[in-house]
Amino acid sequence: MDAACVLSEFGFPWDKLGVLYVESGWVFKWAASELKDRLCEFKRYGFCNVQVVGICLAFPFVFDGQKGAEVEALFCDLRLLFGKFGLAGCVEEKGNGVDDWIGLCRKIRLFYDLNGGKKNIGELIGGNNGVGVGVVVEHGEEELVQVIEYFCRFGAKKEDVARLIVNGPELLELVLKMRMVNVLKLLKHFGMSSNEVDIFRKDYAHVLGTVKLCNLPNVMRALGLHEWFFEKIKDGNHSLLVSFVAKNPKVVRDKGYRSFLKGIEVSRTPTHSMSKLNFLHGIGFGENALTMYIFSYMHGTSDELQKRFDCLLHLGIEFSKVCKMITVHPKILSQNPESLEQKINFLCQEMGQSLENLVTFPSFLCFDLENRIKPRYRFHLWIIEKGLSSKIYSIASMVATSNKNFVSRAFKIHPAAPKHWFEQFYP
Repeated sequence: MDAACVLSEFGFPWDKLGVLYVESGWVFKWAASELKDRLCEFKRYGFCNVQVVGICLAFPFVFDGQKGAEVEALFCDLRLLFGKFGLAGCVEEKGNGVDDWIGLCRKIRLFYDLNGGKKNIGELIGGNNGVGVGVVVEHGEEELVQVIEYFCRFGAKKEDVARLIVNGPELLELVLKMRMVNVLKLLKHFGMSSNEVDIFRKDYAHVLGTVKLCNLPNVMRALGLHEWFFEKIKDGNHSLLVSFVAKNPKVVRDKGYRSFLKGIEVSRTPTHSMSKLNFLHGIGFGENALTMYIFSYMHGTSDELQKRFDCLLHLGIEFSKVCKMITVHPKILSQNPESLEQKINFLCQEMGQSLENLVTFPSFLCFDLENRIKPRYRFHLWIIEKGLSSKIYSIASMVATSNKNFVSRAFKIHPAAPKHWFEQFYP
């Protein structure tokens, strides 16, 4: 209680002390005199009470005695930002209240974390003629979080994302608006040759057409181009994306796709159908005929579909390959996550196969594990062990063959094999 009173007298709002307790609870065990000395030490960097409050609530680790060098570097950087680069004046113009300083420091914390807690956060935000200062001042915390998450989805390094945002404020305006872009035109604008574009047109038809800019990270991941794309726009080249959007302000949607949307609007379950369609767009599928076809095989809510998709990613299949698998056999997303995991584990651990085999034969995931996959595989092993056949059949040949043809093949291997199949393995 003594510590809480000291903090309150210094200027910390009572309703914010809970935040400080959660992240830096040991502060409340300090003696009152010790805490006062610590706060006065912070002021010696040239900050007033209200500024110190904002810093402490945004960076609670400043009370950690084990992080002396880190705290020293932080306060030096903040002094640079507030003084030389004029952040203090910007806040004072807007109100200079404790909430204003807390909000500002929380936004600085976003870039501090992106930069890995390294030094020079002052130069990062204040450099480039103060462009970064404008980004921090003009945009709210939620907006910045949204944009940070957006560019991190390209798989970029966090420090690269930080530099991109503070140096390219125009990008924030783009990302925060629901713009549409044409994928093929975008690839050409970014320097892809006509031959390369033709290859992507052929191999990634599910991504083509128009897409929402907010879905672009996953569109690029679906193409396997997310790292390539980010490399194109980082290090001062953000204007490449900005200029493309400026040159293509209006995007014409495919007529067939527009008719498809109208069909959804008059269906019995328009909300449910649109959520499923938005799921497909969200993982990188464009507004095209193939997406419409795949949509017709989607079963489940958008949340269920997302969990199944995430399950496949979690099990080690690359994003672009999962999307390709869906285009080949959309019904794989009709399987629940537990079933998907069991089948993939059996494929890799029991059958000794790689995930690449699954990518080429995604329908494996749609066969029953206990009644189809396991008995047929174990029968195949029995035939090999008994020396009845030396031929190694493919996974598709083992699993996808009809029962009639499977028994017929067993008979050709050995006349007694079908009898053993029905007696020992047939479920």
